[in-house]
Amino acid sequence: MTNLIVSQNILFKLLILLLLTTLPAHAAVVLQYHHVSTETPESTSTSPERFAMHLDYLAEAGFEVVPLQELVDALRAGEPLPDKTVAITFDDGYISIYDTAFPLLREKNWPFTVFINTEPHDQHRPLFMSWDQLREIHAAGATIANHTVSHPYLLNRQPGQDEAARKAWVASEITDAGKRIEEEIGENVMLFAYPYGEFDNPVLDIVHQLAYAGFGQHSGPLASFSDLRMLPRFPFGGAFGDREDFASKVNSLPMPLADGKNSIRWESEDGQSLNDLVLEGPTARPVLALQLEDDFDFGRMNCFASQQGRIPLLVEKPWIRVQAEQPFSTGRSRYNCTAPSGQRGRFFWFSQLWIIR
Repeated sequence: MTNLIVSQNILFKLLILLLLTTLPAHAAVVLQYHHVSTETPESTSTSPERFAMHLDYLAEAGFEVVPLQELVDALRAGEPLPDKTVAITFDDGYISIYDTAFPLLREKNWPFTVFINTEPHDQHRPLFMSWDQLREIHAAGATIANHTVSHPYLLNRQPGQDEAARKAWVASEITDAGKRIEEEIGENVMLFAYPYGEFDNPVLDIVHQLAYAGFGQHSGPLASFSDLRMLPRFPFGGAFGDREDFASKVNSLPMPLADGKNSIRWESEDGQSLNDLVLEGPTARPVLALQLEDDFDFGRMNCFASQQGRIPLLVEKPWIRVQAEQPFSTGRSRYNCTAPSGQRGRFFWFSQLWIIR
């Protein structure tokens, strides 16, 4: 009888484990591209051959490609994000999107989003699509979304501006672009991508007040705890995007945080709470603290800092703290943390953006 009870307990645990591993992950991934060309700046360019490989991988691996708005709507409604689901985005509206990416996407009948800054299209710059071309891809299922009027660096004040004037200028860059998109395309969807992928608290507040969902360029999958003002995307270009790199990113899963947004803390070197990811240099070494689920295997987690490689973890279960060993350089930096998920070829992923003035 005892052996029977033990066997039943083992069977029960195996069934629970099987159930947990077959439940859909509440995650989805957003991909970001700029140029699809070999004739444009390497750091922001993906070759046509590599882009075609990305699309073929998605099809072969059984991913569903959906409109970006569908994922935002699910997050707003608190609905689970479907597993193995991808949205494809492009920034800046370059002509290679029309000439090269669009035909490949149209073959597969896949939706995609192009974030445009409207000024180059109004000025008929040859590196950018025309409004007629934008209308053509929109008619074929593409979403045309907001990337400001002139693609400025929103964190810096323009000459003569005080902070109130900067906020008004940021708001006008967004609202004026939305008006032009609506005039030319016929609709203004409430999706916004930050120029250069950078923002501070006042800019985040403006995007929220204008009712946009905001997208950056920090990596990681979407998750139920994602902040709708600063949603992650995996950027591709330059050295990023070979088959192994692409597969690891599109298959990523959100880090299993114990209590969603409440499980993420930013701290200064002396342990004080930070409320903005924009920090003053040149000695900034911020601390990222994450509270993880009780059964998380802390020993298998690795974190990396921009330009510094792997960095040590301080484990104080259920929290971990990570900090760069050297001060960050001026500009955009990140902590990327990953850990095996238990599913073959799939890793938990969390990325934290820092901006050093």
